[in-house]
Amino acid sequence: MADNNHKTKAIRIEQYGGPEVLKLANIELAKPGPGQARVRIKAAGLNFIDIYRRRGDYPVDLPYTPGLEASGIVEEVGEGVDFVRPGDRVAYTGQPGAYAEAAIVDASKLIGLPDFMSFEEGAAFPLQGMTAHYLINEYRKPRANMVVLIHAAAGGMGLLLVQWAKHLRATVIGTVSTAAKAKLAQEAGCDHVINYAEHDFVSEVKRITGNEGAELIIDGVGKDTFPGDLEAVSLRGCIVIFGSASGRAEPISPNLLQQKSITLCGGSLFNYLLDRDELLMRANDVLEGIQTGWLKLSVQKEFSLKDAGEAQKLLESRKSTGKIVLKME
Repeated sequence: MADNNHKTKAIRIEQYGGPEVLKLANIELAKPGPGQARVRIKAAGLNFIDIYRRRGDYPVDLPYTPGLEASGIVEEVGEGVDFVRPGDRVAYTGQPGAYAEAAIVDASKLIGLPDFMSFEEGAAFPLQGMTAHYLINEYRKPRANMVVLIHAAAGGMGLLLVQWAKHLRATVIGTVSTAAKAKLAQEAGCDHVINYAEHDFVSEVKRITGNEGAELIIDGVGKDTFPGDLEAVSLRGCIVIFGSASGRAEPISPNLLQQKSITLCGGSLFNYLLDRDELLMRANDVLEGIQTGWLKLSVQKEFSLKDAGEAQKLLESRKSTGKIVLKME
C-alpha cells in the first residue's frame, strides 16, 4: 500500500516578484482522490502565463507551485479512474503544479503520450499546441492565399502557428526581433519575415500586401504591437489577442473598429477545453500533425528543476526561440 502522503521536490512561490522568488522546496502530496491521478513528472513546459502569475499580473493564492503543462508517468490513480492506469505515459495542461517531481492531477486532463514522443516533447505540445489549434480554428480559419500576420513568429508559440497557417496554404507574414529569429521563422514556413527592430511592421505589411493589410493577425505580444495591428489589419479583417508578452494592450474605443469593420477577439485556451471530449479533439489533432510530420516541435533549451528561475529569466527576456522545458532528475 502507498503511504497516505507522498513527498516531492517542487518550486514554490511565497510572494510575487522576479525570478528570484522561485524557491525549491520539499512538499507533501496527499493520495489521489476520486477522479485524480498522481503523475511522476519527467518534464514541464514553460509558458508566459507562469511569469504573469509569478509577477502577480494574474493573481493566485500563495504559496503556489507554478507550471501548467507537463509529461510523465502515472504512479497511482484514485477511485473512479479507469481510462489511465499506473505505468501509462501521459501529458497534461490546465492545472497548476507542474514545476515539481510529482503532482496530483485531475485525471480527465490527462492525454496519452504516444511512444514516438519523448517526455521533453510531451511537455512542449499540450498548452502551446492546443492554443495554436483554437487560434487557427475558432475565429478566422486560414485558407489558401489568405494573408496571416503572426507576431513573435520564432517563439515556441509562433513557430507552431506559422506551421499550421502554412499547412492551410495561407500567405504567412511573421514578425521577429533578430536576424537569427528571422531565419527560424522562415524555416518554419513564413513567406515574409519582418524584423521589427529594423523595420516598422505596419509599413512592411502594407508594402507586402499592396496596401490591403493582413486578413488575420494573431498577437501574443500585446502592448507593443496592438496599436500597429489596428493599422495593419485589412478591411473586414480579424485581430486575435491571446497574450501580453510586452504588457497589456492599451484600451481603445470600440468605435475604432467601425472604420474598417474589424473583428477583435480575445482568447484563452482553457475556455476552449471545457470538457474531456474537446480536450481530446484538440490534443489528437495536434498529435496527428506531429506524427504526420507537417507540425514540428522545437525544444530550444532544457533546465533542471532547481534552475527554474534561470529558465523563466530566459523566457521573460523574449530572447528565446522554440520551447523551454524543465527536465526532472
